[in-house]
Amino acid sequence: MSTNVSRAVVVAGLVGTGAYAALSRRTDPAWLRTNHAGRTVTLYAGPAAVLGAAAGTAAAPGPARGRAAGVLAVLAAGGCGAYDDLVGADDPRRGFRAYLGALGAGEVTNGAVKLFGIGAAGVLAGLLIEERAVDGVLTGVVIAGTAHLGAAGTPAMATSRPLIHP
Repeated sequence: MSTNVSRAVVVAGLVGTGAYAALSRRTDPAWLRTNHAGRTVTLYAGPAAVLGAAAGTAAAPGPARGRAAGVLAVLAAGGCGAYDDLVGADDPRRGFRAYLGALGAGEVTNGAVKLFGIGAAGVLAGLLIEERAVDGVLTGVVIAGTAHLGAAGTPAMATSRPLIHP
């Protein structure tokens, strides 16, 4: 692993850990949930991971456009995920079918906001990476698709191709 990649990993770890430590001091009930075992847990790991992934992506070696695309995708996915966690906590509808069904009935759900927000950010990130618009849109679809898998780091991985193979 090169020194520049190692530095990016260290930056990601330090920022993520620091963000989690700072956020964990808060006691905002909107960020608390009861897990399957009946224990109260926080949702602060998500924003901390997003901030760490964005910082690590920004510190990674490679073209500035690729790093900017990665940061955009990570922050957008994280922001949409936080919005979904906070606004949609009591909405029992989950998954693409439920979100699109509600849209078909004229209702914009928190899940639809997340679906289209991540999709739009993915396409913007793809357009930053690729020179031809059609390639940018296709790359954006891949970025958005990986982001919808649920891990904030996946957009950074999807946008890392130009960072690794410029």
